[in-house]
Amino acid sequence: MTAERLKPVDAVVIGMGWAGSILANELAAAGLSVVGLERGAMRDTDPDFALPQVHDELRYALRHELMQDLSRETLTFRNRSDEMALPMRQYGSFLLGDGFGGGGSHWNGQTFRFLPQDFRARAFYEERYGRQFVPDGMNLQDWGVSYDELEPHYDRFEYLCGISGKAGNIRGTIQAGGNPFEGPRSRDYPNPPMKSSYAATLFGEAATGFGKHPFVSPSANLSRPYTNPEGQDLGACIVCGFCERFGCGMAARASPQTTLLGALSKKTNFEWRSHAQVTRLLLDATRKRVTGVSYLDAQGRLVEQPADLVILSAFVFNNVRLLLLSGIGAPYDPAGGAGTVGRNFAYQAGGGATLWFDDKILNVFMGSGALGTVVDDENGGIADHAARGFIGGATLNVFSSGAKPMEYRDIPPGVPNWGSAWKQWVAKYYNRTMSIGCRASVMSYRDTYLDLDPTYRDAAGDQLLRLTFDWHDNELIISRYATALIERMGAALNPARMLAQPEQRPYSIEPYQSTHCTGGAVMGTDPRTSVVNRYLQSWDVPNLFVVGASAFPQNAAYGPTGTVGALAYWAADAIKTRYLKSPGSLL
Repeated sequence: MTAERLKPVDAVVIGMGWAGSILANELAAAGLSVVGLERGAMRDTDPDFALPQVHDELRYALRHELMQDLSRETLTFRNRSDEMALPMRQYGSFLLGDGFGGGGSHWNGQTFRFLPQDFRARAFYEERYGRQFVPDGMNLQDWGVSYDELEPHYDRFEYLCGISGKAGNIRGTIQAGGNPFEGPRSRDYPNPPMKSSYAATLFGEAATGFGKHPFVSPSANLSRPYTNPEGQDLGACIVCGFCERFGCGMAARASPQTTLLGALSKKTNFEWRSHAQVTRLLLDATRKRVTGVSYLDAQGRLVEQPADLVILSAFVFNNVRLLLLSGIGAPYDPAGGAGTVGRNFAYQAGGGATLWFDDKILNVFMGSGALGTVVDDENGGIADHAARGFIGGATLNVFSSGAKPMEYRDIPPGVPNWGSAWKQWVAKYYNRTMSIGCRASVMSYRDTYLDLDPTYRDAAGDQLLRLTFDWHDNELIISRYATALIERMGAALNPARMLAQPEQRPYSIEPYQSTHCTGGAVMGTDPRTSVVNRYLQSWDVPNLFVVGASAFPQNAAYGPTGTVGALAYWAADAIKTRYLKSPGSLL
């Protein structure tokens, strides 16, 4: 197929989720001509997320209206490299966003900063316990950037989004009501925290009784109306219970639509193109410089967009797949440990307990995605877990995100899934149920990785990405430890019934867990173990920056979005202040 060659531009941005929207806005503000390419449709709060149609649970939650079309492009999965990988034909473990805003259009809004020690994980644990504490096969490594360097960029992302929360540490001074274990921040959140739900309040009281330090979760669901630094107006959350998998009809949850689209649309040097499925990053004869990208447009025509600078800022899987299809970087080889592209895939482990009460009405139908209470005492290195033998840790939480009528059915073993007994249970306990969860960090390992599948291809004829992943002992120990603690806290609330469920091997891709996938194009200080340097610039192709959660060397016990936003601003700052002045390697 002959490609239509377009007029060159200064920069092309692939994927217009959080990272891509931030980079496009920053580069256009710096005077560059920028084209943003998104394989999905253009979506905005009005009319796409207008009420009441956006509260259609069947359309959005169960049929995944805002997600990638798996019949055209999916990935294959296996637990071990000696197994045959099979395509993921329907959504389960994670949800792949599609269209302007990506996953930022339908996320819950939980916005955390990683701990300072998360960015220097290998150094932290080796200094604390010695080199022998890190087990063989664990690809634990430092990020190459520190918390202190990222702090101003975390701050900027939080003020872009209007995060509602209470600081726990301002310039080294611990603040009452916040997370006392967080890294120092330069100022408080731009908006006060959300009000606490009954379930979250009960959990907070129980956690306090166990000597823990609960705090209200930082939330991109806004507690009051807010105008961000880009001049965009956001509304106040109405606690409707329709966040995850849904667009926000009230413009009350931070998203690329509510925080950046208005500013981008006013920039005459920025152009947005929807239904642009990027298939390759194009290289010159030296293979040391990217010359642009090729993509299929809405009519299936092949288009070539030349550019001096390329920003690859899609989801984890798409970033890695495009690098592999384009032949940029050495593919990871798990047998010998050589190569970098596809290395260090990580996820997040879970666990927790479900509680049913006879004496409490919890109003579970009301909620928002980040309406909750969190405990950080057991997170990465805060407590000394050497005797328990694990690296990393877990956050404990209760989130009241809204119990939607079709999908919310917490039925314990022994209760039928249909019939009169099922009806009686649901009628009694629908509004008397709460869950206490844990979110556990996941380290990277030699045998968990991403590569191209040799058998299966997408609708355009390109190889699908293959995921090889399973839980390891470290993460199972964390989940069992955290779940046992949750079970003791839950018992203190005197439920009529409780069911505790730690993570179990093997990992299954079928039930939904989280979309907190990371790695595959990780950052670092050594080209032998990382795809991009500390500024998220490709070691092999200096005019290519790969931005997003694909850069995480391993995953922490928080949602990744706050760190994705901070890294996007960090990379944008390096491009504007250093790269544009002297194009080439920044190291």
